[in-house]
Amino acid sequence: MNTFSKSSKHHKLYLLSTFWTLGLLFLGSIVHATGSSLACPDWPTCYGTMFPEMTGGIFWEHLHRLVAGGLVLLFIVATWVSWNAEKTRPAVRQWSCIGIFLLLVQSIFGGLTVILKLPDAISTTHLALAFLFLSLVTVLTAVTSPTRATGVLLTEQQLGRLSVVKKLGILSAILIFSQSVLGAVVRHTGTGLVCPDVPLCFGEWIPPLGTMPVVIHFSHRLLGIIVLISLLVLAYKSTKTIEDSTIRTLAFTAVGLGISQVILGFLSVYSLLAIIPVSLHTLIAALLLSSTVYLSTLSWQEEIED
Repeated sequence: MNTFSKSSKHHKLYLLSTFWTLGLLFLGSIVHATGSSLACPDWPTCYGTMFPEMTGGIFWEHLHRLVAGGLVLLFIVATWVSWNAEKTRPAVRQWSCIGIFLLLVQSIFGGLTVILKLPDAISTTHLALAFLFLSLVTVLTAVTSPTRATGVLLTEQQLGRLSVVKKLGILSAILIFSQSVLGAVVRHTGTGLVCPDVPLCFGEWIPPLGTMPVVIHFSHRLLGIIVLISLLVLAYKSTKTIEDSTIRTLAFTAVGLGISQVILGFLSVYSLLAIIPVSLHTLIAALLLSSTVYLSTLSWQEEIED
């Protein structure tokens, strides 16, 4: 029996935290794209106050801080609410506490990016931790869902196919996380326009790889193609799982997001890193990661329970 059929308050809070994190990542991308990362030169205050005049770059940077603070409070509440509901599954409690720790570390790195004037390593780590937390809160959302199908008996063949989908989902999620971190490196090292043309780079499919900026940028493009291929294979394999599967829907959604992501990558170069395509590029990456992590979690649970 599903232990969450009685109460799903903590699931709703985890779900809200997931969407809040997606919004925060989108907002953070806008902060960088608008050049507002150092609009507030101090931290955690902005020009010595928590209530600065919300104009120009200060609006985006301080709004980002306020939304981040709201996420910390929201997730703490989610953890508190889930504490009693998850008596039989201490792992959920433990991972929720780890999530709080990640958010606190993330906040510290956010402060360091300002105090140290945007060093590449710190800024990249800041974004990587955000994607790591997104993965964790997505897992918590999936395992606490009260509507998740349970008790469906699968044949040995179906279980085998489900196992393949699980492995492909995990692989895709790892590739997307790696691609997102590499994208952060591209962003913070200023190599987004090193290859001024797309889909070619300096008029070639494989450009001269004699300099690190070109290697970074081209590696990001190459890994993007690998991610899309993995998503296509995942979607194909998902058609072989149980009928009317949420897993299948998530897999095909991920393919659609992957195609959109490639288009946005092209537009980012064509538009010379305009705010809208660059910011949406980060948001789609986050949605892709969340979708594949959710899919992998569902596959894992169905395989174990059935």
